Amino acid sequence: MSQSLDRALTLVGELATGPKTLEELSGVIDVHKSTALRLLRTLESHRFVQREGVHHYRLGTALFDLANRALEERDVRRSAEAALRELNALTGYTVHLASYEGGEVIYIDKYDSTHPMRMYSRVGRRAPLHCTAVAKVLLSDLPEAKRREIAASMEYPRLTANTITDPAAYLAELERVRERGYAVDNSEHEDFIHCIGAPIRGSRGEVVAAVSMSVPKVLLDFEGLLALVPNLLATARAASIECGHTPRD
Repeated sequence: MSQSLDRALTLVGELATGPKTLEELSGVIDVHKSTALRLLRTLESHRFVQREGVHHYRLGTALFDLANRALEERDVRRSAEAALRELNALTGYTVHLASYEGGEVIYIDKYDSTHPMRMYSRVGRRAPLHCTAVAKVLLSDLPEAKRREIAASMEYPRLTANTITDPAAYLAELERVRERGYAVDNSEHEDFIHCIGAPIRGSRGEVVAAVSMSVPKVLLDFEGLLALVPNLLATARAASIECGHTPRD
């Protein structure tokens, strides 16, 4: 990667955390302000960066346009939409769609809860691999050698009392997901929310995405959440069919 391109991408990444001054941005890429200004002017001309005032900058509209186009091009997102909307309307709980890309699990769609209490999440956010239902679903479909490699290289920060914190326990959990056909986040990511997830399959039977339903514990206890597994599996099945999968039963 060229040095100028690397610096420009670094600036865009930094602006994703919020507006910055020219001085702050030049410090991030460790160059003189005049060099940073030239890069920012180029980014501004293509609408990747927007100037506010004399020397303040924020992300430009081109990035949002590109993000929306990329999402629209994702066949699984478009194909699964009707089934996920139906599940959201039926239960009123938050429904997510996630995919596994480049070693990361990313939320690619979301349908907000209709209940007053909601969870914070957004499209494009990464899901922790060791403690979310969608990640367990997506990683459980990988070949055993790959699962072991990833489990050994992952970090396991303890986020709640229920968080899995070692590779052996995580691999055992992935095996349970494979056996029962769905995953559970039993307040492992956030202690006030629990979640269930299921695979969406493509034409070759491969897992192309994961659908999940997240519920605050004050609205529904764990047994009540598990009672919704059939609804989740029916949604995953309907979405899979739209993605070209032919169920055996």
